[in-house]
Amino acid sequence: MTVFTHVKKDELGKLKGCNKEPPKTSYEELRLKKGNVTLVLYTSGKLLLQGNKAEVAVVAKELEKLNLGQKSESVSFKKESGWIIGSDESLKGDTFGGIVVAAVKADEKLREKLVELGVADSKTLSDKEVARIAAEIRKVAPCEIKSIFPEEYNKHNDNITLLLNHLHKECADYLKPGKHIVDKYPGCSVGDVQEEKAESKYVEVAAASILARDASLKQLSSLSMEAGFTVPKGSTHVKLALLELTQRKLEPRKLVKLDFWNVREILEKS
Repeated sequence: MTVFTHVKKDELGKLKGCNKEPPKTSYEELRLKKGNVTLVLYTSGKLLLQGNKAEVAVVAKELEKLNLGQKSESVSFKKESGWIIGSDESLKGDTFGGIVVAAVKADEKLREKLVELGVADSKTLSDKEVARIAAEIRKVAPCEIKSIFPEEYNKHNDNITLLLNHLHKECADYLKPGKHIVDKYPGCSVGDVQEEKAESKYVEVAAASILARDASLKQLSSLSMEAGFTVPKGSTHVKLALLELTQRKLEPRKLVKLDFWNVREILEKS
């Protein structure tokens, strides 16, 4: 699969020899067929080229000559066989929020479908793209998501690794049978295959990373409504939000990870 970004719909008219096809989702702005290559333009401005590798390369060169968008690295996953279950987590390093673990199951046919949807490591996608692709993944593939809010997370803050192992296993067990591949984390003791950066190697893990991030964004949105202000992502620029939390006299255990040093520092001073 080859991807172009910042593509405008009206500019695609410069590409000759294309036939229009009806869009398959509400996120598609335009779907074209050029020979055996399918071109899907999403509302985000991302254009996906799908089909035979050699033919896709020819069309990609045409797009480059016409200066239509910017070509990004092709997404390539490992070749697999049989049913595979991939799992990944989100929010682990965020001060606000708890933890989210997701798993996705696929066979050869579903793997092809996931690639067609534009599944990639969620870190390479915008929040808008994550929401779009997550909605499509839930429609086509068996999946399971566990979203643990801070109040529940803080009951386990003496052993978060144990909680993570449990959640990954629980998600995979729900989808079994299938070979379970886990995006490896420190202390990981579950899964048939434990591999670092698995989200860039296995389409099932990439899909799970998208579902996990989508659920984490929804959790942070819910916590923002509860807090009365927008809670930040990550852990770098959160000091002002932590101070606001104490000034509003909100219960920290319901919003943040109590075992994080920056949380303890603010709470000790308040």
